[in-house]
Amino acid sequence: MELGQLLKQVLPVCGCLFALANPAMAEPMADAANAYRAGNYATAIKLLIPQAKHGDARAQSALGQMFYDGKGVPRDYKKAAKWFLLAAARGDVLAQYALGTMYQDGEGVPRDYKEAVKWYLSAAEQGDASAQSELGRMYKDGHDVPQNYPEAAKWCHLAALQGRTGAQIELAEMYWFGEGVPRDYVRANMWLIIAADQITGSDRQHKIAEIRANETRAMTPGQIAEAQELARKCMADKFKGC
Repeated sequence: MELGQLLKQVLPVCGCLFALANPAMAEPMADAANAYRAGNYATAIKLLIPQAKHGDARAQSALGQMFYDGKGVPRDYKKAAKWFLLAAARGDVLAQYALGTMYQDGEGVPRDYKEAVKWYLSAAEQGDASAQSELGRMYKDGHDVPQNYPEAAKWCHLAALQGRTGAQIELAEMYWFGEGVPRDYVRANMWLIIAADQITGSDRQHKIAEIRANETRAMTPGQIAEAQELARKCMADKFKGC
C-alpha cells in the first residue's frame, strides 16, 4: 500500500474501533473522519491531536499520515515519523508499514534498513499484505537485506494469497526458476494468469502477456491447460488453498 492511501483506511476504521472500545472517544474520532472526508483537514487535525496525546494508536497513525501528506499542516516527515512510531509501538499495523517505508527511504529518520525490515516484519506478521510483499521483494532481490529465497517465497506467497499482483508476479518467477520453491512451470504460469486477471494498466498487462508467451513455449499443452484450470479454481475459491 502506498503511504498516500494509508489515511483512507485509518480514519474510517477509527470511529468503529473507538465506538466499540470506548464510547467517550467514538464521537471525536467519527467527527475527525467526517472532517477529513469533507476536506476539512485542519479540523480533522484539531480533533485527532487530543486523542493521539491520550495514546490512541489509530489517531496517532492518522496524524502521522497527515503530517506525511501535508494535509491540514505543513508537510513534516520528522513529525510524521514521531506519530507513526508511537502508533507502531502500540501495534498499529498501518503505522508499522509506514515506518518501514520511511526507514527504507530515509524520510524523517536516518536511512536504516535493519529498522525498515523490523517494522515491515511487525506489520507482515499481523497479516499486512503490503509489508509481506515488500519483504518478499527485498529478500528475493537481496535489496538492503541478504538474499534469502525461502523467506522471499514465504512472504510473496502470503501477499499473493491476499491478491497483491506484484507478489504474484514475483512468486511466479520463483516457481519458474526454482528459487526458494521447487521448480514448477504449471504453478508459475498459474500465478501469472491470476496476476493478469487482476492487474490494471495496459503496459503492465502487456508485460505479463509477454512473460506468459515466453513461458508457454517451454510448456506442453497439458501443462498450460492445467495452469489455466488451477488459476480458475484459485480465483473462484478466493485464493483458498492456492
